[in-house]
Amino acid sequence: MSDPAGFETGRLRLPDGAAMCFAHRASPSGAAPRLVLLHSLAQDHGFWTRLAACLRPEEAALLAPDLRGHGGSEGGEGDFSAERMADDVAALMDARGWPDAAIVGCSMGGCVAIAFAARHPARCRGLGLVDTTAWYGEDAERAWADRAAKAQAEGMASLAAFQVSRWFGDEFRESHPDVVRERLEVFLATRPEDFVRACRMLGSTDLRAALPSLRVPAVVVVGEQDYATPLAMSRLLAEAIPGASLRILPGARHLTPVERPQDIAAAVRELLARR
Repeated sequence: MSDPAGFETGRLRLPDGAAMCFAHRASPSGAAPRLVLLHSLAQDHGFWTRLAACLRPEEAALLAPDLRGHGGSEGGEGDFSAERMADDVAALMDARGWPDAAIVGCSMGGCVAIAFAARHPARCRGLGLVDTTAWYGEDAERAWADRAAKAQAEGMASLAAFQVSRWFGDEFRESHPDVVRERLEVFLATRPEDFVRACRMLGSTDLRAALPSLRVPAVVVVGEQDYATPLAMSRLLAEAIPGASLRILPGARHLTPVERPQDIAAAVRELLARR
């Protein structure tokens, strides 16, 4: 099965028995850099389709999982954590025969990318952190709990308007209604019980202590109008990770890989050039 970006899909049984769905795209020669792409909350591997279309197959081999409890992947038993999802990514790389890769994550996927770099340093060849943070702040646990409670009590549709306005700028929403609708449909299809577990994970995540120890090329990218993970959070990431660079995308909001794929592709090329 394939899609217009050249992705093919597969399915893997993780060590705890949960099934993981993923998309992949090989490079023609097999010699291109390897790139793992980790999506945001309540999304799936299709989040990266627009970015993949901006990268030639010879520039990178791609691997994009549906993270635990998202898309076609099962949640399994127990709580979610960034570390648990990072280990899922390592298991997928093992199954695909990838000893290492550059890891790019957006929002929740960025938290997982940081955790991966900290837990599997020899396997991380570069780190791309897009619209993300290592810690959501003092009020995070309550704020994420409130969002989880609303989804549980009123359904995922009760959060739709809130999410879409945070994801994309006004101009993009008006000019790309099909893309907005596609991403919203994925959000609405997310199982509320898994959304709740992911929200609790984000509310309790604090990866700040790991940042100074990361010794990989790192690029931090943020939308200028991102008020889910604001510019200040990205500045802190770039300052804490040795040698990290920071790119600010004027006029963009929270899901820049969807809204501004060409700019994210440029950041990916910068990252791969520094491997």
